[in-house]
Amino acid sequence: MKKFVTAGIAALLALGGIAGAAQAAESAQHKAVYHLNSDDAKHHKAFLNNVQNHINAVGKDKLDLRVVMHGPGITLMQNAKSDEDVRSKIDNLKLQGVSFNVCANTLKGKKVNYKTDMHDVSEKDIVPSGVAEIAILQSKGYAYVKP
Repeated sequence: MKKFVTAGIAALLALGGIAGAAQAAESAQHKAVYHLNSDDAKHHKAFLNNVQNHINAVGKDKLDLRVVMHGPGITLMQNAKSDEDVRSKIDNLKLQGVSFNVCANTLKGKKVNYKTDMHDVSEKDIVPSGVAEIAILQSKGYAYVKP
């Protein structure tokens, strides 16, 4: 009889451990890097909607989302200066904790001044290399997303 009770208690403890692990996994920080290298304005709007959908599905408090732009992708922040809809979406995503990073190599190569030519980009948003930043983030456990 003692063997059955001991086995039953062990089984309950094991189930409790599994449930605890599952609960811990649900509350874990979800990390993702969104890659943008397109200058298509329609794609930009769909891209920003994808980021918002990700937040809606997981919850902003459980996310660490980064948008990394290089090459033609930097036009997102350039177009946001004149496109109120895009600007509003970016501002809203930033309020929800999304970081927007711009490639320094692209800025230099295209002779773009981030202070005057782009919407709400500061020095802290500039990364040395967009593709290197994506690789660095992936090595830190960020999921790669390229919608």
